[in-house]
Amino acid sequence: MEDNHHYNKKLKPLAKALRSDSTKAEIRLWCELLSKKKLGYSFLRQRPIGNYIADFLCKELALIIEVDGYSHNFKTEEDAERDRSLKALGFTVLRFTDDEVMNDLSNVQRTLETWIAEKSEKNN
Repeated sequence: MEDNHHYNKKLKPLAKALRSDSTKAEIRLWCELLSKKKLGYSFLRQRPIGNYIADFLCKELALIIEVDGYSHNFKTEEDAERDRSLKALGFTVLRFTDDEVMNDLSNVQRTLETWIAEKSEKNN
């Protein structure tokens, strides 16, 4: 994968706006799990990738984490198309609901740690 990881600078202003308007679930996931390399890897928030803005991106793992709020209940096909596009760029997309992040963060953490461990095993 190339160094810029399909960074789309045209979406930078929107990404910046989204960072300052994060949901409670996004803030919790960031503060409690993804910031400061708590999972052993560096994550970025609201990163423009291709034609989309990823909630969280780990370049090193080629991993995108999406936190889906209530509105995503009505965007199933849209989300599937987005996931296909990001996969075609070389990323894995893991999705969690706001409810999972807010009410079962330990399971979200286990899911991420398991995925990272399996990815590490494949790469060794």
